[in-house]
Amino acid sequence: MSRTPNAIKRGEPRRKGAEPEAAVPNPSPARTRDAEATQKRILAAAKREFAMSGLAGARVDVIAEKAEANKRMIYHYFGGKEALFTRVLEDAYTDLYQAEQSLKLDHLEPVQALESLVRFTWNYYLDNPEFLTLVNSANLYKAMHLRDSRIIPVISQSRLKRLQSLLDRGEKAGVFRGGVDAMQLNITIAAIGYYYLTNRFTGSIIFNCDFMAPQSLKKRIEFNIETIHNMVCR
Repeated sequence: MSRTPNAIKRGEPRRKGAEPEAAVPNPSPARTRDAEATQKRILAAAKREFAMSGLAGARVDVIAEKAEANKRMIYHYFGGKEALFTRVLEDAYTDLYQAEQSLKLDHLEPVQALESLVRFTWNYYLDNPEFLTLVNSANLYKAMHLRDSRIIPVISQSRLKRLQSLLDRGEKAGVFRGGVDAMQLNITIAAIGYYYLTNRFTGSIIFNCDFMAPQSLKKRIEFNIETIHNMVCR
């Protein structure tokens, strides 16, 4: 009994008279690269559109136009606007996590590492204002787009473990007080920069001070570092 085409192994000489092996299509490298490039353009355009207009205001056809793609490709690769928003959020948190990793805090003395983390968080918000607006948009929808994410919990736990390791090192060295909650500290480091920047317009009017003036920014990061230092250090 002759074997069916699917039963013939790749590379095995075909017996004389046997049916020809069915061709197994493989995506060409060029097609794969083109697909990856298209997805990157869509994600970049979606990030800008969501950051500028929010989830409700963002339009798929605008994202497609700016990505030099078509709406069909967005639905094909990401499943629609809601799923695309989730992916943009996951990428935003992943980018923050990877940037934090580059600090190599384990190679710094505890106090210096803590200051580096506070300064990094502040500068990251300044350099990536779209991150703040994306987080604001996610909170408007009660983070429903992140509830089923498998990426966010992994990132969150990794960040907390890194901060806990820093706190443990500092306590062992006698420079940090004991009992500091890593999660609460993480929230505070984020909050003292996040609040200042997301409320910079109202704050500038209320306090009659340009919150974004170089001197104001300098005073703020110095205050942030001093605040965290007083909270954690002995």
